[in-house]
Amino acid sequence: MKRFLLLLILLSCKPAARAQTASLPNIILIIVDDLGYSDLASYGNKQIQTPHIDALGKNGVRFSQAYVTSPICAPSRMGIITGRYQQRFGAEFMLYDQFAPSVKKTITRHFLSTKKKPEGIATLKPDFFLDRQSYATDLPVTEITIASLLKQKGYTTGYVGKWNLSSSKEVYPDMHGFDYSYYFTGALSRYVIDPVDTNRYIGQHLPWAFSEIPAWAPRHGSTAIIEGRNIVNDTGYLTFSFAEKANRFIEQNKNNPFFLTLSFNAPHDPFQVPRSYFNKLNHITDTVKRVYYGMIEALDDAVGSVMHTLSEQGLLENSLVFFISDNGGASYTRATDNAPLRGGKCTHFDGGISVPFFVQYPRLLKGGTTYQKAVSSLDIFSTITALSASSLPSDRTFDGVNLMPYLQGDSSQPHETFFWRSGYSKAFRKGDWKLYINEKNNTTYLFNMAVDREEKNDRSRDEPAKLKELKEALKEWETKNTIEPRWPSAADVRIDVNGKWFRFPS
Repeated sequence: MKRFLLLLILLSCKPAARAQTASLPNIILIIVDDLGYSDLASYGNKQIQTPHIDALGKNGVRFSQAYVTSPICAPSRMGIITGRYQQRFGAEFMLYDQFAPSVKKTITRHFLSTKKKPEGIATLKPDFFLDRQSYATDLPVTEITIASLLKQKGYTTGYVGKWNLSSSKEVYPDMHGFDYSYYFTGALSRYVIDPVDTNRYIGQHLPWAFSEIPAWAPRHGSTAIIEGRNIVNDTGYLTFSFAEKANRFIEQNKNNPFFLTLSFNAPHDPFQVPRSYFNKLNHITDTVKRVYYGMIEALDDAVGSVMHTLSEQGLLENSLVFFISDNGGASYTRATDNAPLRGGKCTHFDGGISVPFFVQYPRLLKGGTTYQKAVSSLDIFSTITALSASSLPSDRTFDGVNLMPYLQGDSSQPHETFFWRSGYSKAFRKGDWKLYINEKNNTTYLFNMAVDREEKNDRSRDEPAKLKELKEALKEWETKNTIEPRWPSAADVRIDVNGKWFRFPS
């Protein structure tokens, strides 16, 4: 009898979870790191299987032209979390990560010495190790995040994964609206603790990548794992650790509306993968690609576990799920190339700023559709604002649009213009035309994206009037909508794009 009563109690709890405040969706924002445009099976990768991530498109919408606001991590993420171009508040460059003293010395010898450096290695500026008291490389506290907005609507908020929105020691996610957090602050962190257990994991060094030294350093400072405000010792594979923390957050908050940002650092280097995933891909002969693709398949399983938890808790129907990469694939790792798009991370060609993007919301969206018009990562904020019936202040401009009307039949264009700027590297798209300017390279290109998505044919000489129009539009946009960067770039990166070197400030 007691066992029967217990069963009745358990069964009665399940519908309660399903019936959770119907007017307010649960919201999960999954951000992944450096995932290239062609890295998923649903975007053309024939080397691996990514069924769980691809299912977000089968059960929702896949976007073929989704832009982020920067081809590097931190500025792009600041745009996503605020719904505003980050140049509006001066967050144009990467944050200043905190390294262990020994790592600083190694980086200084490697990058600032007079010895000839390998092609593709970054050139550090003298201010790379600026006193952190001179510049607060943080998301300004005056900015409104999705989390702080949703807390006003009664949401419980959580952040799991790569933070990369502040580098000051005294700034924590709870100061930007997150009730719970499990994260590291910097641009990267090891997936497994040092030393690597080679019986369980495979590692691949990338001496040609400018992030190689900090990527493999022991966790310290910006790479340390933190829960709340306390450093913890994570002994698992970080991709799976983040998924486990996300699942626990969902289970603990299933009876009330919640917002979870799940920010994986995969597949950013260091290239470290469980041996089982490496062994499974024995048809790939290039070891660099094999480790990289193994990391993506592990990421896919991690996403699958989160979606399984939503389903198991009866929350799937009323959960709004976004999946997006923070920038294009890092072609400098030699593991990906963003084909057919040109360039990659640290460039303003489409390979650096056009990314995989999905949205799933069974209550409102029909599954299995591909949306072809250009959209922005800034639209995530605006869509969440609309579906949560949140109020926005009138003292600032928000740059995204609510995607729901467009995904439900509105045939107009969500955006007429898109803007990008990282110091001397800039781009501007208006309609089908895209302007690319690199002042350091003394290069200007004009592309017709309607017929040349691959950006192979420069039309700047053939279309002088259109070139002038976009240059003037870019200048006007900069003048009216941006402020000076709050901190300088710390490095100039040299990126190979189709055999030509381009400079980029990061």
